[in-house]
Amino acid sequence: MKDLPGSDAAARKSEPGAGAWLSTLRRYLLFVAAGNLVWESAHIPLYTIWETGDWGEIVFAVVHCTGGDILIALSAIVLSLLLAGRADWPASRFGLVLVLTVLFGVTYTVFSEWLNIEVRQAWAYRGAMPVIPVLGAGLSPVLQWILVPLAGFWWAMRPVSGTGRYRETKFTAGADRDPSQGIASDR
Repeated sequence: MKDLPGSDAAARKSEPGAGAWLSTLRRYLLFVAAGNLVWESAHIPLYTIWETGDWGEIVFAVVHCTGGDILIALSAIVLSLLLAGRADWPASRFGLVLVLTVLFGVTYTVFSEWLNIEVRQAWAYRGAMPVIPVLGAGLSPVLQWILVPLAGFWWAMRPVSGTGRYRETKFTAGADRDPSQGIASDR
């Protein structure tokens, strides 16, 4: 059956890199979800709940904060893509989207730490948490929103596992790709 002009299938066949953005976004979000779970588990001892909470409260805090982290990550990348992305992302403007995503994540984190520590007093740092003087935010959550997204973008753009091929938007033209696979073909 022939694809109708203007249909999604026709657009995928005509645009180099079509579909790569979704694969990249999925890989990024999966990595960021796992990375934030690990980070939250590792830095929970820097918060007072480590001393005052029981194990159930600590596990709930880690899961709850990881869920929030996933929502922050999703919001930051979608906002970045809306402001700076193009139809052929990540082939173009990858760096700009990366920088904006990290900037939005760090900005929200600094605001959230201030709001929840100073205003709401929903949580508190232990003495072991290094605090950035000018920001008043803990070093660990700020580093989390720099390092986890950077690692997530790196992982999302690395070669497709087991194929030895890179994301088709980075290294191939549209003529040698299978649009249904989102990666370069062997043709």
